[in-house]
Parts: sequence; structure tokens; C-alpha cells
Amino acid sequence: MTHAPAAARVLVASALSVTALLTAAGCVADDRNVPRALPEAVSQSPDPSASVSPSASAGERPPPGLSEAQLREALITDADLGAPWTTGQGAATWRDGLLKGTTDDPDCRRLLDVLYTEELFGTPAGPRVTATLDDTDNDSQLRYQIAAYRPADVDRALDWLGTLPGKCGRFEATTPRAGAQLVEVARLPLPEAGDARAAVRLRMTGEASDGTRTSLTLNLAAVRVGEDTITLTNAGPGAVLPEVTQALTQLGADRLAEVARQERLRV
Repeated sequence: MTHAPAAARVLVASALSVTALLTAAGCVADDRNVPRALPEAVSQSPDPSASVSPSASAGERPPPGLSEAQLREALITDADLGAPWTTGQGAATWRDGLLKGTTDDPDCRRLLDVLYTEELFGTPAGPRVTATLDDTDNDSQLRYQIAAYRPADVDRALDWLGTLPGKCGRFEATTPRAGAQLVEVARLPLPEAGDARAAVRLRMTGEASDGTRTSLTLNLAAVRVGEDTITLTNAGPGAVLPEVTQALTQLGADRLAEVARQERLRV
């Protein structure tokens, strides 16, 4: 199964109502005033009727046991986003400095652990595939994973993620390299993709021991499509647009459901 860039971009454009999402996300899109264009794949004026992923709209569930090769068919690639995104060249330079932190509150500490380890749902029950994409313009990095977990475990973790804006809306984290960081957590609205979903948006700000100001914006989103779950982290020190996370959540859920549908047809 192949995915031509042009077709993928049309799918993203038709999948989301950015106008409606911006209204809902106004309280968290604090860097929207940065004069930076959206990636090629994310339309600024998409069809106002947001689509629902095939599994959600038809009441279908992708069957368990998709192979690693099938999960790879559902991955997002740099061809979907277009310039300036490219295939990742390793862990981002800010990763260890800012995400490896701790704090007193157990829920907030668990959140920091999840961000660093990228293990929101623990060990998968089947294969896991990952794509890493770098934004060469502003040092942002996007990590996109698909894996099979028990749906009940996923839904519990998604419920927990949804409580964090209330529990950890504002706290201080201690990092070994960047010192104390002020962390602010807000809800990130998502389109009605897949069977269950949740997302948060974080801002980390502080000052390193050498006096350098530090700043990181991070979007963490997850969507369950039947027995498989997509986890998306989009983060960087510059402008990290929420629309990218929102659009890729919809595109990823639709693509994963389509791979599962093709598998049912083969069977």
C-alpha cells in the first residue's frame, strides 16, 4: 500500500476543521503569534465538515494482530508533512536536557517520566513501529509510534492523561542539566478520530546554570483505533503548532483504519 504525498495532503485538508479547533484551542496556542507558516500538509482553510475515521464512523474495529509490516504501512512520513520536515537523524539535542526531570507530585512526576521514556502505555502486547521526523527550520522533532496494547489499559491511560491539566496545570520540575523548569500543562483538543483519544500541551521555561534561558513546547497526543494505538509527540524550542498534532492525529487514525480494512478484505 503506497501513499502519494498529494493524496495524503488532500486527506489531511479534508480531515480537520482548523477553524473550530482553533476556537477550542485558544487557551493553549500561546505561540500562535509566531510568524511561521504551517507545513505543506496542513491546510489553513480545510473543508469545514470534519471527517471521522472509518473505524469510528462505521462502528468497525480493526482486528487484533496486525503485523509489523502492516503497522509500517500506517506510519506518517516526511512525505506527508512536506518541507521543512525530514527523516529524523537521532534524538533531539534538547531531549536529555529538558525532558529528564523530576518533581514531588506523583502524577506530574509520572508525566515527566512518560515524556522522557515515551512509554505512555507500558510494554506493547505486539509489534511496535516508530517514525522520527525533524523540522530543520526550528529544531523541532516529531515522534510517531503505533503499537498494540490492551484497549482497557489504553483507555485508563487516556483518562489519566485527560486529568493532568487539572492536576499538573502548573508545577516546578528539576532537571540535571537545565536546572529548575516551570512546567505548564493544558488540554489540547483533538478531532473525533479513532475510538478513544486524549492530548495535552506543555510549556517548559527556565534558566540554565550558565544563565541561558530555556524554553520547550511539547504536544503529546494518543488515539486508539481498535486494538492498536498511535502515540504522537511533537516538541521543540520554537513554534510548535497545535494544528500539526491535530491534523496528524486524524490522518494517522484514518490511515491505520484503512490498513486494517484492507487486511479484512484479504482475509
